[in-house]
Amino acid sequence: MRYKPMTPEFFKRNRKRLIEKLLPDSTVVLAGNETMPWSGDQDFTFRQNSNFFYLTGIDEENAMLCLCPHHPDPSLREVLFVKHADPTMVIWYGKRLSQEEASDLSGIKTVKWTSDFQSTLRDMVMQSRTIYMELNEYLKYSTPVADRNRRLIDELKSLYPLHQFERIAPQITELRLSKSTEELEYIAKSIDITRKAFLRVLKTTKPGMMEYEVEAEISYEFMRRGASGHAYSPIVASGENACVLHYITNDSVLRDGELLLLDFGAVYGNYAADCSRTIPVNGKFTPRQKQCYNAVLDVFKQAKTLLVPGASIEKTNKQIALLLEQKMIDLGLFTAADVKNQASGASPLYFRYYMHGASHFMGLDVHDVGLKTTILRKGMVLTCEPGLYIKEEGIGIRIENDILVDDTPIDLMRHFPIEADEIEKLMKESTL
Repeated sequence: MRYKPMTPEFFKRNRKRLIEKLLPDSTVVLAGNETMPWSGDQDFTFRQNSNFFYLTGIDEENAMLCLCPHHPDPSLREVLFVKHADPTMVIWYGKRLSQEEASDLSGIKTVKWTSDFQSTLRDMVMQSRTIYMELNEYLKYSTPVADRNRRLIDELKSLYPLHQFERIAPQITELRLSKSTEELEYIAKSIDITRKAFLRVLKTTKPGMMEYEVEAEISYEFMRRGASGHAYSPIVASGENACVLHYITNDSVLRDGELLLLDFGAVYGNYAADCSRTIPVNGKFTPRQKQCYNAVLDVFKQAKTLLVPGASIEKTNKQIALLLEQKMIDLGLFTAADVKNQASGASPLYFRYYMHGASHFMGLDVHDVGLKTTILRKGMVLTCEPGLYIKEEGIGIRIENDILVDDTPIDLMRHFPIEADEIEKLMKESTL
């Protein structure tokens, strides 16, 4: 484990709060993630199901959780199942959690091997009327691959057809939206690692490098400081590549006079950071580049003040788009008359140069739970990321920090270099 585990009290509190949201006589059945096959005899690097981790703290594959708070036997009100490692497996792959260690991490007293799952679950289900289960309900995501929870739903509906089945995602989403003190500490650690990686990039970037060399500098700093890795595939996009919003090929040459857009973030203890910066490859913005950069920076400074209790992403997106529209007019991309005369029902003119939203929720997932219409409240963490993309000029600029919602929003990345002059000064000072 590359990170210091949270105390079991955090996970116990999360389970207690979830149980309070259940219908009477209910059982929750939640599967952790499996390993996913890569090729040959290799698997992809394991990443735990975020909801499962939030409730248990267990970071091993094939674990299971059952909650049956009304069960007459107190030992069967919370049961964690972990995979037993036989001696041969330990020789090849290393030590796994013992039942005692799993109990210490999660705060769950009853820990069984996964081989006991079906028999134990039957005892719990027969005491219940409702079974809560999980699907990935992120609105913009779909996949033909049936994960363990999806297959488990089909299996349990076949075994227990007369029970009522309910979604658990809405209840867990409500809990995860506001971040606890412990979660903010882990996010702060991810952010600190991300900051150090950005400082390294400022010291090492120069014309003639490949984009993937910059990515390597970021990865090196992440690994040496205890991050589990990248919170998402990093974007290292120079020149026109920066106008491709999810560019992750990272295989072009950095050319003198171009801009380099970076979108990257470390993950620590399964909690993400998310940062975007735009820097000049040669360490000096051209007058036009600086004009465009400062336009986005000015919008960013105004935009982050909008993330207050009672607002929503849907509402602030509209406000930020209008701020950017005025900047585009100031930059000569179109005129106020063009805006006034644009065809009714057509995409707004600003969409040519700014075509994404300015915020998303962040936490255990870099695109964390929550909707654009969710009303913001204190303790939520969101990104703030206005951008400007002028492909014909080879200019792509995005500035993104992570913001804690409060009456006066708190910029969790306020210590990152962000001013154009500051970036130029740091790039000029030294190289590693």
